[in-house]
Amino acid sequence: MVYVTGDTHGDPERLSKKKLKMLEENDTLIICGDFGFVWSDDKKEQKFLSSLTKRKYNICFVDGTHENFALLNKYPVKTWNGGSVHEIKPNILHLMRGELFNIDGLKIFTMGGGESPDIDVRFETSSWNREEIPTQSQLLQGAQKLEETDCCVDLIITHEPPSKIKGFLKLSNTDQIRVTALNAYFDELSATCKFKHWFFGSLHMDKYISLTHIGVFKSIVNAHTGEKCSSEI
Repeated sequence: MVYVTGDTHGDPERLSKKKLKMLEENDTLIICGDFGFVWSDDKKEQKFLSSLTKRKYNICFVDGTHENFALLNKYPVKTWNGGSVHEIKPNILHLMRGELFNIDGLKIFTMGGGESPDIDVRFETSSWNREEIPTQSQLLQGAQKLEETDCCVDLIITHEPPSKIKGFLKLSNTDQIRVTALNAYFDELSATCKFKHWFFGSLHMDKYISLTHIGVFKSIVNAHTGEKCSSEI
């Protein structure tokens, strides 16, 4: 089975055995960005990652906006279930941008990245990383991969949502909505592609926007059915 959840931000409790007790051997959990466990590369972090290798299921993630991209890009690129990944550990995998995967009978398109909501502050403090924003070549590759499937997949996994979804969710928010080229790209995918479910995590909310668009944060959702398995992890 494939399960989906939202940003973990390097919190070990989110990946505790108790929280993930529904996962069985060969299952896959996909995190919608801001994984946070490939960050400092210190002994504590490496010890925790090594402990996850004892699990009999896969822990996968798309990248978000708060990632250590320099460290992430040092990991070897391999092919896994039809798509390219950074292999952090044999069962801990970064699902790269613009890729298609076949996991447990599901055809899954991934496109990580986004634009930090605090980009202005981070730019001024030199903590912003340009690599958080997908390149034109990555977006083009994603479009080409989707064309090979006649724009028909089971799941779309991203960090950011389409701009229409982002705007709808922030109607009651007084903050200015920042709509990026990536959000517009996702609008086009949403309009032209056929898919069962689209999961995203950047807005940090567990919310069913429609039968297809699902925001995830602390819930675990069964990707096959779209139903919540756990209200919080």
